[in-house]
Parts: sequence; C-alpha cells; structure tokens
Amino acid sequence: RSPKSEVQKNYTLHPTPYTLIFTNLVDFDMLWGHRRDVQAYYNGLKEFDDFLPKLQNAMTDEDILFITADHGCDPTYMIHTDHTREYIPLLVFGKKLKKGVNLGIRKTFADLGQTIAEIFGIKKLKNGTSLRKEIL
Repeated sequence: RSPKSEVQKNYTLHPTPYTLIFTNLVDFDMLWGHRRDVQAYYNGLKEFDDFLPKLQNAMTDEDILFITADHGCDPTYMIHTDHTREYIPLLVFGKKLKKGVNLGIRKTFADLGQTIAEIFGIKKLKNGTSLRKEIL
C-alpha cells in the first residue's frame, strides 16, 4: 500500500455537506517506523510529499487538510523499536485558511478533535481547545 493510493482511495468518497475523510498511513508506523527501515520510510515520505500538491490542487475552497500522527517513530533510533521522543506534527492546509500560522506546541491531541467538532458545528467536546479561530 502506497501513501498515495491510501489517500486517493479515501479521497474519492462522494462528498456530503459534512465529510470527514480519515486516512491512516499505517506503513509509516508499522512497516517502516517500528522496524527502523530508514530507506522505506524515506521512499514513502518522498512519495507522499510528491503527492501533496496534487491533493492540494484537488481540494475545494471549503476543504481543510490536517496532517498529523499519533506518536513519534524515528526510523533511525536503533536502541529500541517502541515509540520515540518527538512531538507529533500538526500541519494544516486550506485555500481559505490563514497562511504561516504557528500553532505552537499543543497540550493534547484533543485540540484537533475539538477543532473538527467546531468546524462541523458539533457541540463542544469535553476536552481540547479548538484551533478554528487561529486558522480561519
């Protein structure tokens, strides 16, 4: 499974007024990260990076793309094969979003969930702080 094919498979769903497309690029984690396969990780990252402009061009003005991870997994860290020490990325793209916003270090994954809930008009969740005002 390539990162590009996983994203394309999920992106071709029929849109509705509120559509959430969640794509887990599991190979970065299970096949390349935990197994410390630096070359395969590099190849997958390059393929995904090369695909991003096509994905961005296919997005409508209303679409928002969130790219994140659930934990660090440095493929060059050879002491163990567990999760590693990095902060996770949170990259946000949208044609109508503010440009160059530094979201800083967040306290919880719940911030992303709270943001999506607010954008979709779902009642406030128990945890997390929405980033909506920072990005829109």
